[in-house]
Amino acid sequence: MPIYHRLGNLPAKRHTVFEKPNGGLHYEQLFGTIGFDGMSSLLYHLHRPTQVQSVARPKNVQPDIAVEHNLTARMLTTFDVPASDDYLESRMPLLVNNDIHIGSAAPRKSLRDYFYKNADADEMLFIHRGSGTLRTFVGNIEFEYGDYLIIPRGMIYQIEFNSEDNRILYAESFHPIYTPKRYRNWFGQLLEHSPYCERDYKLPQKLETHDEEGEFLIKIKKEGHLHELIYQTHPFDVVGWDGYNFPYGFSIHNFEPITGRVHQPPPVHQTFETSAFVVCSFCPRLYDYHPKAIPAPYNHSNIDSDEMLYYVDGDFMSRNHVDQGYISLHPAGIPHGPHPGAYERSIGQKSTEELAVMIDTFRPLKITKAALDIDDGKYFKSWIEE
Repeated sequence: MPIYHRLGNLPAKRHTVFEKPNGGLHYEQLFGTIGFDGMSSLLYHLHRPTQVQSVARPKNVQPDIAVEHNLTARMLTTFDVPASDDYLESRMPLLVNNDIHIGSAAPRKSLRDYFYKNADADEMLFIHRGSGTLRTFVGNIEFEYGDYLIIPRGMIYQIEFNSEDNRILYAESFHPIYTPKRYRNWFGQLLEHSPYCERDYKLPQKLETHDEEGEFLIKIKKEGHLHELIYQTHPFDVVGWDGYNFPYGFSIHNFEPITGRVHQPPPVHQTFETSAFVVCSFCPRLYDYHPKAIPAPYNHSNIDSDEMLYYVDGDFMSRNHVDQGYISLHPAGIPHGPHPGAYERSIGQKSTEELAVMIDTFRPLKITKAALDIDDGKYFKSWIEE
């Protein structure tokens, strides 16, 4: 997402002397990706961002895999994932591979007692229930129901919730998350045919600058382990920054659906992409307007990708017996399509109020033990007419 943004105070020229008002220097940090070739921002700290006091023994937090090779369609009821006070402990990985970890979280409390950094993966948080503020060392983003929060790897953050009723679909991506290439010009600006534009983004605001010394715990996830480091100074001590590498929000309600005379394929719903998976948003929209159109999707084979669909709200027209927070998984290699009656039932319908998030992965997903605990065990038989 090549958008230039800046907050706070900066020197006129990068890599030059930037004095504090009362003497001494600010400390510059390049916050970048892919060596020196990817997105980056320049941050200016009150203190050196390198002052580690202690390092604790790392904790293994790798997902517990129950099914390594899956060819079973599954339906998971994520609202059965128990709520937890601790933000990280509430995150339950369900479907994983070497490219992405997909999970559900129900945190009751705000993350205040420590700071968090994912040093391996970009994070995508989809806010199904709740609202609050994502607090980072490059500024804050207020969020609410329906927001995607894209948090680049290496971002130090806390998260504030306005209530204890929070439900989040999250994805950890081991590849950078971008907007789809076909929506952008050669420079990176979103084009006129894109279903959203830069104006729709929620960019960081209200830069916090803490000039504090003490003991500040940062939990850092790296290679499937959670490390605990104590820093001597508050990590939110940035007085200013500029660049292209920062978190942002985007509301699913600002996605403008692309429709046609006949049923459009899933790529028209695409919202984000990586080299290993895509994310799509199914939003309220008018149905196909050919006089003989069948609005329900045609049966299709997932030969090269697993399809995960997270049901957010509304009546999803191609499925029977789904509710908020359900996840359907249609694995690569076998066809799937509308449930019995849905194909016929859709004819003549003019619109839908469905709301869902789809993630299609290009490599198979493994099933965790936690996912099996919320699997209905019979979804794969749901296309048999009773």
